[in-house]
Amino acid sequence: MSDQLHHLIKMINQISTNLDHGDKHKAAEAVAAHIKKFWARSMKQQIIEYEDIDGSELNQVSRLAVAQLKELRQAS
Repeated sequence: MSDQLHHLIKMINQISTNLDHGDKHKAAEAVAAHIKKFWARSMKQQIIEYEDIDGSELNQVSRLAVAQLKELRQAS
Protein backbone atom coordinates (compact mmCIF):
# COMPACT_ATOMS: atom_id res chain seq x y z
CA MET A 1 0.00 0.00 0.00
CA SER A 2 1.34 3.40 -0.96
CA ASP A 3 1.95 6.11 1.62
CA GLN A 4 -0.62 8.29 -0.14
CA LEU A 5 -3.32 5.63 0.07
CA HIS A 6 -2.48 4.98 3.72
CA HIS A 7 -2.84 8.73 4.36
CA LEU A 8 -6.23 8.83 2.58
CA ILE A 9 -7.50 5.91 4.66
CA LYS A 10 -6.37 7.65 7.84
CA MET A 11 -8.04 10.91 6.77
CA ILE A 12 -11.40 9.39 5.83
CA ASN A 13 -11.49 7.39 9.07
CA GLN A 14 -10.72 10.55 11.09
CA ILE A 15 -13.45 12.50 9.28
CA SER A 16 -15.88 9.63 9.90
CA THR A 17 -15.01 9.48 13.59
CA ASN A 18 -15.47 13.24 13.95
CA LEU A 19 -18.86 13.24 12.21
CA ASP A 20 -20.30 10.06 13.76
CA HIS A 21 -22.69 11.06 16.53
CA GLY A 22 -24.71 7.86 16.60
CA ASP A 23 -26.51 7.78 13.25
CA LYS A 24 -24.04 5.99 10.97
CA HIS A 25 -26.00 6.69 7.77
CA LYS A 26 -26.30 10.41 8.50
CA ALA A 27 -22.59 10.52 9.34
CA ALA A 28 -21.75 8.71 6.09
CA GLU A 29 -23.76 11.29 4.13
CA ALA A 30 -21.79 14.08 5.78
CA VAL A 31 -18.46 12.33 5.11
CA ALA A 32 -19.37 11.73 1.46
CA ALA A 33 -20.38 15.39 1.08
CA HIS A 34 -17.11 16.52 2.64
CA ILE A 35 -15.03 14.30 0.38
CA LYS A 36 -16.98 15.29 -2.71
CA LYS A 37 -16.42 18.97 -1.91
CA PHE A 38 -12.80 18.97 -0.70
CA TRP A 39 -10.95 15.97 -2.11
CA ALA A 40 -9.34 15.95 -5.55
CA ARG A 41 -10.78 13.58 -8.14
CA SER A 42 -7.64 11.41 -7.92
CA MET A 43 -8.02 11.09 -4.15
CA LYS A 44 -11.66 10.03 -4.49
CA GLN A 45 -10.70 7.52 -7.18
CA GLN A 46 -8.00 5.98 -4.98
CA ILE A 47 -10.28 5.53 -1.97
CA ILE A 48 -13.05 4.04 -4.13
CA GLU A 49 -10.60 1.61 -5.76
CA TYR A 50 -9.24 0.67 -2.33
CA GLU A 51 -12.73 -0.07 -1.03
CA ASP A 52 -13.47 -2.17 -4.14
CA ILE A 53 -10.27 -4.23 -3.78
CA ASP A 54 -9.94 -4.55 0.00
CA GLY A 55 -11.37 -1.83 2.23
CA SER A 56 -10.39 -3.67 5.40
CA GLU A 57 -8.88 -0.60 7.06
CA LEU A 58 -11.97 1.57 6.54
CA ASN A 59 -14.31 1.95 9.48
CA GLN A 60 -18.04 1.36 9.04
CA VAL A 61 -18.95 4.99 8.38
CA SER A 62 -16.09 5.34 5.89
CA ARG A 63 -17.29 2.29 3.96
CA LEU A 64 -20.81 3.69 3.81
CA ALA A 65 -19.46 7.05 2.66
CA VAL A 66 -17.40 5.48 -0.12
CA ALA A 67 -20.47 3.53 -1.25
CA GLN A 68 -22.35 6.83 -1.47
CA LEU A 69 -19.50 8.36 -3.47
CA LYS A 70 -19.71 5.48 -5.93
CA GLU A 71 -23.48 6.01 -6.27
CA LEU A 72 -22.99 9.74 -6.88
CA ARG A 73 -20.34 9.01 -9.50
CA GLN A 74 -22.61 6.55 -11.31
CA ALA A 75 -25.51 9.02 -11.27
CA SER A 76 -23.38 11.72 -12.91
